[in-house]
Order: sequence, then C-alpha cells, then structure tokens
Amino acid sequence: METTVETVQTGMGVTILEHGAAFRLWAPHADAVYVIGSFNGWSGDAHPMQREDQGTWFTEVPEASIGDRYKFRIVRGKQTMDRIDPYAREVSNSVGEGVIPDPEFDWGENNFELAPWNELVIYELHLGTFSRPDSGGPAVGTFEDAIAKLDYLKELGINAIELMPVAEFAGDISWGYNPAHIFAVESAYGGPAGLKKFIRAAHQRGIGVILDVVYNHFGPSDLDLWQFDGWSENDKGGIYFYNDWRSSTPWGDTRPDYGRGEVRQYICDNALMWLEDYHIDGLRFDMTLFIRSVDAMLEKPIPEGWSLAQWINREVAERYPSRITIAEDLQNDEYLTKPEELGGAGFGAQWDAGFVHPLRDVLTQVHDEHRCMEKVKGALLHEYNIDVFERVVYTESHDEVANGKQRVPSEINPEDPDGWHAQARSTLGAAMVMTAPGIPMLFQGQEFLRTGWFDDTKPLKWNREKRYRGLVDLYRDLISARRNLNDVTRGLTAQNIEVFHVNNERKIIAFRRFDQGGPGDDTIVVANFANHLWEDYHLGLPAKGRWTLRVNTQWEGYSEAFDDKHTGDVQADGEARDGQASSASFRIPPYVCLIYSQDS
Repeated sequence: METTVETVQTGMGVTILEHGAAFRLWAPHADAVYVIGSFNGWSGDAHPMQREDQGTWFTEVPEASIGDRYKFRIVRGKQTMDRIDPYAREVSNSVGEGVIPDPEFDWGENNFELAPWNELVIYELHLGTFSRPDSGGPAVGTFEDAIAKLDYLKELGINAIELMPVAEFAGDISWGYNPAHIFAVESAYGGPAGLKKFIRAAHQRGIGVILDVVYNHFGPSDLDLWQFDGWSENDKGGIYFYNDWRSSTPWGDTRPDYGRGEVRQYICDNALMWLEDYHIDGLRFDMTLFIRSVDAMLEKPIPEGWSLAQWINREVAERYPSRITIAEDLQNDEYLTKPEELGGAGFGAQWDAGFVHPLRDVLTQVHDEHRCMEKVKGALLHEYNIDVFERVVYTESHDEVANGKQRVPSEINPEDPDGWHAQARSTLGAAMVMTAPGIPMLFQGQEFLRTGWFDDTKPLKWNREKRYRGLVDLYRDLISARRNLNDVTRGLTAQNIEVFHVNNERKIIAFRRFDQGGPGDDTIVVANFANHLWEDYHLGLPAKGRWTLRVNTQWEGYSEAFDDKHTGDVQADGEARDGQASSASFRIPPYVCLIYSQDS
C-alpha cells in the first residue's frame, strides 16, 4: 500500500513542518505581510512575514496545524487587504479562507497506467450534474455520488473520464470555467479529499481521469488575485494579469500575464500539481486559442502564451511520459500537436473541429438529399501531422450541446427527440465517432439519448438509462469494437484508414480500418446516411471469405424503435471492386452503421 505526501512546488503557499507550518507568498509591492488565521485568533500582527528576494515573503508558524484556516494580510501604504493564498490547496469556499490541507492520502495499490492513446475511449462529465439526485440531497453532485456510477462506466467500456473543471469557482453551481482559486478543489464537490477518493476509485476500475484546466483567464468573480498586493496599471488586474490591451478576453480583463516569470511558474506549478499530488492522468487545456492570441482572429498573437504551453508540455512529457495533454483550440492548427523542436506547442492531442462540425452538419440536415458524403469522408480523413491519434473526435461535448446548440437527437428532431429519426441518426453519428481514426469521446448521458441542452442546474435523468438500456448496450458494443476487446477489430485501434466507396447519390460510404491487414485486423465500416433500405448493394472487400457482422446499429434488440433482424454476415466471392480484392452483396438498412471483420 502506498501513502504519499504531496510536495509544494517552489515552496509557495503552505508547507507542513514537523512542528507547525511554513508560509510563502509573492507580493512584490507590499510594504508588510502577516499570516492571520484560526491559530492566532485572526490577529493582525501576531505573525509578520519577512521579505525575501524577488518579492516573496516567508514565515514559520509553530502554532499552525492541519485543518486551520488562514489568510494573508497585505499592507501597502494606506491599503490593508486580506487575501486567500493563491496556492491554497483547500478553501472553505470561494470567498472564505484558505485551509491548511492534510498532505497524506492512501492511494492503495498504486500501479495504474493510462491506456495507450490509441485504445482510449473518453467520457466527458460535469461533476455537479452527472450523478446529482433529481430531488433532495445536496444542490450539486459530489465526488462521492460520482464514485457510485463508476461501475456503470466500466461496464460501458469507458477507460478514461474527462472531468469538466473542478478548481474552486464562484458559488456552488457552475460549468467550472470561471476558476477563482486554481489550486483548490471545489468545496461543494467534496474538496481535495473527495477528488483523491474519486481518482483512486476510478483507477481501481481501470479508468483514467483527465482534468479540464483553465489558464486562458481567471475568474472573473470571487477573484482574490485581482490587484492582489494593491498594485495595478490602467485600473487592471495587477501582478497576476496583463495590465494593458492583452488583458482582454471574452470572459473579462483577466488574462494571466504569461510573460511574467512568477505567473508562468504559478500556472506550471498548478498543471504539475494535478499530475503529482492527485495522480491525474491527463490535462485538457480550455480554449488555448486565447492563451496564444488576444482575439479569435489570431490578429494579436501572444508569443509568451505559446511558449508557456511548450514549457508545460515539455515538463509533463519528461516527468510523466504516459500522461496526455489535450488542447481545445478548434482552429484546425496542426502546430498545437507538433513537437516543440518543430515549432509546435507539444500537446498530445487536440479536439478536432474538422470532425465534429461537418459530421453534425450532415447528421442534422432535414432532408437526405442535403447530406454530403464528401463532408463525411473529409471528417474521417482529417488529421494532424502524421498521427491520427493527435485528435479527439466526438459529436457531443459540453460546448456542442449548449450556447444555442442542443444534443444531437434534439438537433435532428426538436419535435420528437426520442423518436426513430433521432435515435437512428444520433447512434449513426456515435458509430462514426467509434470507427473514425482518433481518440473517441462521449458526453455524459449521450449513451441513453439525453436530449435538450446542457444546463449546470439540471442533473442527468438516470431513469433514461433504464428506459434506453438497449441503446446503452449499443454504445457498449461500439466501444468494445473500438477497443478491440474481442480481438476481432484490431484495425479500429490502428493508424490506417482507406475510404474506398463514396456514393453521394445514395448516401452510402464505406471504409477500411487496418493495421497490417488480414483476419481480426481489417475492419470494414458501411454507413447509410439515407432513409432507404438497400437489399442488394454491392461493395468491395479486402479478401474473399466470410465477413462477420460485429455491430448493426439498427438491430431490433437495441431499441423498440429499431426493427432490423435480417441483416447479417456476408460472403465475399465476387470480383474485385472499389479497389478491393473481392466483393459481396450487402443488405443495408436506413440510417445504419455496419461493422464487419473476419475471424482470426
């Protein structure tokens, strides 16, 4: 059994001593700084701090102990300001006090490693709504609530969870992209101990945890960092922020100063803390576009933001080579995932706008004739650099199902989001996610036909998981094929794709996923984007012989709305076709994805 004691990078914030605690703070413009807290009756002058080089202040407090609350009292001229420690690992709440954390935690048998990136299937979830009770109980879901759903996710086949941000934010209900204290874990969710228990429980089930982090802005509310030590220019944010035109973001004038060494260290320390102290398996960086540029048009670049991303990714790669960093940039810029030595930012992967936007457009068209198979082909073939697993592919994410957009079933048929059209085309989209090259991702509840739009005040309705248990089974089977759990679809975990048939008139597309090729490897995917049954549709196949149907998304067993029970295996004994060595006749139901391979 492993028990670890977390370390505080650069000695900032609180360090637990054999007797008491040490405190270090960066406040270069302060004239005096004091530690005040429950250990000294909140006395304003009982524990003065000594000025060090580079604008830091330090003191040791023998009376301080784990669980005590504290703040820093900063004096500058006639100003006196009580501030929460920027490095506070725990806070009472976003406008409360820092809490001296307990550094020890029993991680149990700590031998977990994240699955290889080509085998990852990510499930994005919002802690506050994922497992929150519909009525009664706390206002938001907690880590403890989410732990109760981990066995469900394991059964589904998920091997990586992506948590929307859990750093302390204003209030108790939020998406999380308004961090007030980036080192502290949201108290309403269960604080740092709750997060560690959740990660330990996930690892025990073979599930990795990736965490969203927000470094493109802080706050903007409940933000003690604002004019932290009393200094600022142009009435802007002070030492942690740009104090000129670079401060402006879509969320307020709160962009961190990526060119200031102490702020760069602050952000890098935060990224590494999640990996070291919490055993987080990866980080997803929120909207890196606004780290590397002031504006969405990239007309005002921020070179030091780019270099900060390079530094963090370099540190992660050197210290934790199996962990993953993911950029949300959505500009289809391959330099996000290029190596630093080639001028890239060095992220492991990035969310792929080149997949989600064209595919959602095709799926949500009202009329079949407007569905463009070339768009589908382009989405399948889109890649960054030379590694198809540098992209994360999805049809739903927290951004894609809010802010004026809805879940795919609701976009398909707002009047009947539970009906056949919505079920058939949304699961067709999910099948494209699971068979396309890339790292597939689902958004919470997608597998049981969650409708409407994402709202951080509305919990998932878990009764739908029982109502649509057949669709959950379909997602489970798609994930099983994607991960090659039955050792018959290895091609879905490989780099290669060959789109060998595109029929825009009939809305049929077929492609081959493969590693070396052959039985158990070659995986054939046939998709019909039209409401038309084809009884005798001829397609090429890479080899003669029997091709076994592994998944049929229209199989009657998956939904009461589906009725196909006739589509089955095919026998390839025809002549060469579509650039393939043989061919066969297929029965292709409407709005279906069919996955075939040969037995090993």
